[in-house]
Amino acid sequence: MAHKTYGNLIGGQWLPAQSGKTFLNINPADHSDIVGEFPDSAAADVDLAVAAAKKAYATWRLVPAPKRAEILFRAALLLSERKEQFAREMTREMGKVLTETKGDVQEAIDEAYYVAGEGRRLFGITTPSELENKFAMSVRMPVGVIGMIAPWNFPMAIPSWKLFPALVAGNTCVIKPAEDTPLSTYNLVQTLIDAGLPPGVVNIVSGYGPEAGAPLVEHPGVRAISFTGSSATGSLVAQRAAATFKPVSLEMGGKNAMIVMDDANLELALEGALWGAFGTTGQRCTATSRILLHKSIAAEFTSKLVARAAALRVGNGLDPAVEVGPQVNAQQIATSTEYVAIAIAEGAKLLTGGHPLTDGPCANGTFFAPTVFGGVTPTMRIAREEVFGPVVSLIEFSTFEEAIEIANSVEYGLSTSLYTKDVNRAFTAMRDLEAGITYINAPTIGAEVHLPFGGVKKTGNGHREGLGSLDFYTTWKAVYVDSSDKLQRAQIDNAE
Repeated sequence: MAHKTYGNLIGGQWLPAQSGKTFLNINPADHSDIVGEFPDSAAADVDLAVAAAKKAYATWRLVPAPKRAEILFRAALLLSERKEQFAREMTREMGKVLTETKGDVQEAIDEAYYVAGEGRRLFGITTPSELENKFAMSVRMPVGVIGMIAPWNFPMAIPSWKLFPALVAGNTCVIKPAEDTPLSTYNLVQTLIDAGLPPGVVNIVSGYGPEAGAPLVEHPGVRAISFTGSSATGSLVAQRAAATFKPVSLEMGGKNAMIVMDDANLELALEGALWGAFGTTGQRCTATSRILLHKSIAAEFTSKLVARAAALRVGNGLDPAVEVGPQVNAQQIATSTEYVAIAIAEGAKLLTGGHPLTDGPCANGTFFAPTVFGGVTPTMRIAREEVFGPVVSLIEFSTFEEAIEIANSVEYGLSTSLYTKDVNRAFTAMRDLEAGITYINAPTIGAEVHLPFGGVKKTGNGHREGLGSLDFYTTWKAVYVDSSDKLQRAQIDNAE
């Protein structure tokens, strides 16, 4: 079956990479299925895209914010109409099951509606001046051209988190989608164009990190960078952007803990553990990768979790009966395999899974068995380092205080979870868990677009997606209007 060839979107035109190079977008569940062929871009392509964005910025920033918001609202309506198609194409390129890819598109719809409302809420502050006949206020201004680097695990939702608030604030954008999942970003941006977005306001440059991502980060015409990906890559992005004084928003890794107390609803916690650990095949920065179990319930919970994990149906996400799809590529399989070996060498007990799946419905893709380790201690690498696969570690504790200490002992701080019926412990956990997100009686995944999303420590640098994103995509200007018709001097001792 012939596949479609796509171009970079630059100034409203679909163009090949100047080098002529391309790469294939391959279905991780069926390597014979070529989703599309995309430009393998380099610095010259980034130059063109940034120039187009800079040109469009001159007029886009002057479009009233409520009018910019109306485009996002129309895009939400179009995304709703195209949800089924976009979800199926996302499952083909990323692998996760259809219910999840429909949720990914729905999150972009939710983000569009949410940010569209912000078009009339780009509030500043008016305040009394210290001087007579003088008016003082502050207003938000767009930043300029924003460079965006998106990950493959939420290939429409996360680009929407970045693009929509940047656009409503009056910025123009150059986005580099992940090389594993470019089509979903193309679908999102095409929808914006169909909703009325002018040429050049959003530009797409596809390709790999060193060749396309690095030039975008370093480009002098780019005023800010929004990055979602690994902590190691995020550190490099921050260092390179610092050379040109670009502000950077970083959303990176996690090693998220779910604490199950002795008074928890164990069936509810079990459902949460399965969804948190194996939803999206564990390929979420918020995935439940550590489950902390009170010793009094550990044996019962472990037995039930292992049985349920072993029974999960793995295969092509287009099959409605499948519960867990493939990992996105061979490198992710290699990482999961490596960490299984590390865990066993450290003394952890492999309770189920721990190997690639290569037979039956998994014969032509990159699949890994849902994996559970018991006997894990907080100092083991499997309990401290991000795997980004369907691998979860069980750690036992004796007291609530010990559980909090274990949860906080890692270098990451994205999402945390506590299952308990004790309201006092719940509020203590909300206060003491070192993370950007805390769930009570729910797993570590499931963020909503209108709340702040991001973390602390090696997870992020303080900026947030969702609520708070406009603080990154705008800059403040103080405005003073003096109607006294004379020189008045602030910051001078005027007291008589």
